[in-house]
Amino acid sequence: MAEANTKKRKRDAEATKARILVAAKKEFAKSGLGGARVDEIAERANANKRMIYHYFGSKEDLFRAVLEEAYLGIREAEKRLKLDDMAPSEALEKLVRFTWTYYLKNPEFITLVNSENLHRAKHLKGLKTLPEATRGLVDLVSDILKRGEESGEFRPGIDATQLNITIAAIGYYYLTNRFTGSYLFDRDMMDTAALDARLDFNVDTIMRLVAAE
Repeated sequence: MAEANTKKRKRDAEATKARILVAAKKEFAKSGLGGARVDEIAERANANKRMIYHYFGSKEDLFRAVLEEAYLGIREAEKRLKLDDMAPSEALEKLVRFTWTYYLKNPEFITLVNSENLHRAKHLKGLKTLPEATRGLVDLVSDILKRGEESGEFRPGIDATQLNITIAAIGYYYLTNRFTGSYLFDRDMMDTAALDARLDFNVDTIMRLVAAE
């Protein structure tokens, strides 16, 4: 009986922590670290402030946990693509399409990254899991490039880190500047046709960048 109660308490604790993280992600994405309110997070999570401080320590520690989960989330999703099982060109195109779609489906990720850049990566530092996860992605893309070079599809000498940054940037910039861009370029940048056209442009840009001459 005691063991069953212990297991139940553990399950309840994990469920509460998960709800807090979901609620915190929404609040931090909306208001940033400075503007986020713990009271609002507690209400969203159907928890109380005492639970938040008990499980996470402080608002900054909770923000750090949210960032870690967000970064590891996209890295885990990339792993599930099984890119190493695909032909080089197919794998690279899949990654470009995935990155764009992930940003669209997870807008909180972009705003959290923006917020942490304002803090000069203060909260990411010390999270050992994140550099390791990023190295895994760079190694994966390096392997794709190597296989593409060997098959004659890709030109030699492409830096995998630079390519990863470019893949992220061509989607990231478009979406973070969608409001100003829509006004300045006099077009609805979030219209379905515009989003489809942008994805096609992103894919074409990356594939031309790596193509063998």
